[in-house]
Amino acid sequence: MAKTILVVDDSGTVRQQVSMALKQAGFETAQAADGREGLAMVDSNRNINMVICDVNMPNMNGLEMVEKIKAKPENKSLPILMLTTEGQPSMIKRAKEAGAVGWIVKPFNATQLVQTAKHLTGG
Repeated sequence: MAKTILVVDDSGTVRQQVSMALKQAGFETAQAADGREGLAMVDSNRNINMVICDVNMPNMNGLEMVEKIKAKPENKSLPILMLTTEGQPSMIKRAKEAGAVGWIVKPFNATQLVQTAKHLTGG
């Protein structure tokens, strides 16, 4: 059964690009337009195997979303990868402290993204 990756980004174009790269590699994808929507999808769907998430989004940013997801014991092992234009060490540190497992800066390399997703999902 294909692993499902939730792509959370306020840019529809980025969601589409990331989802296309993942689908070509055999993953299923789900999409959310901001952290609040992403959090709700993780809470309601136990079949999500990984989250790829932007930092700067309306309603709830990616760092807040990671903190809220990781605050729940059932999500401790869920890998979350940040995909963002931000490269500030303080933000990367906060994301890792919140529970994110990696940080890729946009524009992203699709091959690198897919390899990272396969590594993190054990697929």
